[in-house]
Amino acid sequence: MLRARQSQGNVTVGLVFLERVLFSTLTTAPYCIFFFINVTLLFTLRSKALFRDSSRYVLLFNLVMADTLQMTLSQLLYLLSVWRVLLTYPVCGLLVMFSTLFNEISPLTLVVMSLERYVAVCYPLRHAAIVTIRNTAVAVAVVWFSSLLNVLTRVLLLLDFPFEKLDTLQMSNFCSLFVMFLGSMSDDYDKAYTCFQFVSATVTIASTYVGVRVAARSASADKASAHKARNTLLLHLVQLGLSLLSTMKNAMLVAVSKIVTMNLLLRLLNVFYVFIILLPWCLSCLIYGLRDKSIRPVLLFHLCCCLKVSTKTQVSH
Repeated sequence: MLRARQSQGNVTVGLVFLERVLFSTLTTAPYCIFFFINVTLLFTLRSKALFRDSSRYVLLFNLVMADTLQMTLSQLLYLLSVWRVLLTYPVCGLLVMFSTLFNEISPLTLVVMSLERYVAVCYPLRHAAIVTIRNTAVAVAVVWFSSLLNVLTRVLLLLDFPFEKLDTLQMSNFCSLFVMFLGSMSDDYDKAYTCFQFVSATVTIASTYVGVRVAARSASADKASAHKARNTLLLHLVQLGLSLLSTMKNAMLVAVSKIVTMNLLLRLLNVFYVFIILLPWCLSCLIYGLRDKSIRPVLLFHLCCCLKVSTKTQVSH
C-alpha cells in the first residue's frame, strides 16, 4: 500500500512537472517570436537617419521599446508563477513597479502620436514648425516623467503598509500587481488612475479622429493623407482598448477564480496571457512596421538577414 501511494505520488509530480513545462513552452515560444520582431523593428528605427530625424518614428520607437520591456517583464512574472517561485515583497515590488512604469507609457504615447497625426492633417503648413525633434523629445520626456510620478505615488502608498508586523518578508502568493495592493488606498488609487488615464486617452484620440474627419471634407485637404491618418487613429483606439483589457486581466481572473477549479484557472491563465498580454504588445510592430511604406522594406530586409544568418550558423554547427 505504501509503495502504491509513493508510486501514485511520483506520477502526480511527474504530470505536474510536464504540465509546467508545457505551459512555459506555449508562452515562451510566441514571446521569443514577438521579442525578435520587436527588437528588429527597434534596430530598424535606429538604422537610418530618415527614421531617427522624424518625430513620427521617434514616437514609434518609444512605443515599441516600452511594449518590449513590458512584455519581457510580464513573461518573467508569468514563468515565476508557473514554476511556483515565491519572491520577497521588496523584489516583487521592484518588478511590479517597473512593469507599471512601462505599462503606463503605451497609452500616453498613443495620445501623443494621435496629436501628431492631427496636426499633420489639420495644420499641414505648420506641422514642420510644431512637430520638431526637440518638441518630440520634450513630449517623450513628459510621458516618462508622468508615468514615473505615478509609480512613485504607488510606492508611497505601499510604504504605508506595516511591513514590520509581518513575520517574514517572504510572499505567500505569486508576484503580481494585484498581490501588491496591500491596502485599500493602493487599490482605490489604481482604479481611479486607470479610469482617468484611459478615459482621457480615449477622449483625446476620439477628438483627433473627429477633427481629421472634419478636415478631410474641406476642399484644401489632402484626401489620401487624411484617409490614412483616420485609419491610423482608429488603430490607436483599438490598441488603447487592448491595453485597457490587459490592465483588467487580474480583475477578470479574480472573478473567474470564484467559479472554476484551480487547474482550470491555470489553463485559462495561459489563454489570457497569450491573447490579452502578449498579443497587444506585439501589435505596434504589426500595425506600424508593416503598414508604413518606408519601414516595411527595411524591416523585412533586416528580418530576412537575421533569419539567413541564424540558418547559416545552425548549418555550420
